[in-house]
Amino acid sequence: MALVSARPVPAREAPPPRAARAAVLASATLTLMAAAIIAPGLPAMSEEFAGTPGGGLLVRSVLTITSLTIALSAPVSGLIADRVGGRSLLVSGLVLYAVSGTAGFFASDLYVLLATRAVLGAAVGGIMTAVGATITDWFEGARRASFLGLQQAFASLGGVVFLPLGGILAGVDWRAPFWLYSVSSAVAVLAFVALRERPRGGRGTGPGAGERPLRGRPPQRSGRGRIAGVYLLAFAATLAFYMGPTQLPYLLQDSGNGPGVVGAVVAGSTLSGALGALAFPYLRRRLATTTITAVSVALLGSGWLLIGAAGTVVHVLAGMLIGGTGVGLVVPNLNLRLSELAPDRRRGRVLSGLVTGIFLGQFLSPLVLRPLVRGAGPAAAFTWTGGAMTAAAALIGLVAVLAGRTRVSATDPAAHRAASITEMNSGKGAP
Repeated sequence: MALVSARPVPAREAPPPRAARAAVLASATLTLMAAAIIAPGLPAMSEEFAGTPGGGLLVRSVLTITSLTIALSAPVSGLIADRVGGRSLLVSGLVLYAVSGTAGFFASDLYVLLATRAVLGAAVGGIMTAVGATITDWFEGARRASFLGLQQAFASLGGVVFLPLGGILAGVDWRAPFWLYSVSSAVAVLAFVALRERPRGGRGTGPGAGERPLRGRPPQRSGRGRIAGVYLLAFAATLAFYMGPTQLPYLLQDSGNGPGVVGAVVAGSTLSGALGALAFPYLRRRLATTTITAVSVALLGSGWLLIGAAGTVVHVLAGMLIGGTGVGLVVPNLNLRLSELAPDRRRGRVLSGLVTGIFLGQFLSPLVLRPLVRGAGPAAAFTWTGGAMTAAAALIGLVAVLAGRTRVSATDPAAHRAASITEMNSGKGAP
């Protein structure tokens, strides 16, 4: 006789419409490339503002100040997402993105240009937080992992499309790439029409609710320590990865390569990042979170070691492809982990912390690594950073192995019997 559970099964909501999913994925394409889209034009921009005191560092800050304001604004965006919902935050962020991004074309003063880039960062922080909160509202379990991988893939594909365009346009005029930000206006219209706010407190009943948890990681609400650890890892990974757009333009220029080559090489990492993100749901069903983290950090370190030893553009491109694959894996992996740890009604705020960690790493990358780059040179800086990341990956892998053994010994009855026999033979188990 079949047993019938007395617990009510939550109603499964209809999956979000295709137009709504398209709006979210289109928004994702505008995020990761937002700062780097003007990277190929940095050398020409440096010449334009050579007369400005501290112009060299300030021009690099045009690239990174966007990351700083993303990091600072993301917690506020998370609070807004929890209070009013993702749709309003997303549409507002997309409109602000279009206005502040294209405003850089008209800025004739370096400080005004910096101000427009700061506002752009606030817009990106809102978009990323809204996208993450919307996805975790829509899905749970394996479906959430799949769509988070798809989100990261589209974010990387945005770089594949826009970064080479930025390189081509920068070859004509370093101001021309700023017009690419206007694409956001069309995405804002789509989001406004296609998305609907979900009722507050309705999380956990959508598609995927009640699904079997992903292998090795049942949903749980852990302490602040684990959440902070995720933030720290995201910060360290992007601190290293952002050496690509900030240092490669100068490294490749020394070899006689123009902005178009720089844009293509940086875009290569976003292409491989998309492939890594698409592979993430497959790996997540088979590997634990810590194992995926170790693999992704090892890929990043290996790529940077290759760039440090590179003698040709082909080697640099190969290093960027390997490193990009690692980032494509680590971002959705950490995003999913946070969505498992976050309480439902604070999910927007917890996920916004990941945005802060990622973009704070981007902003601080040229500042933290500047002494290493100036002292050892760009190529050696990639070598030292790659070595550090590879060592960190080995440490994370060791932790994963030890944690796996601990889980086996705690849950395997044979292990318990073996331990009991050992204790009795040694006299510790004797009555």
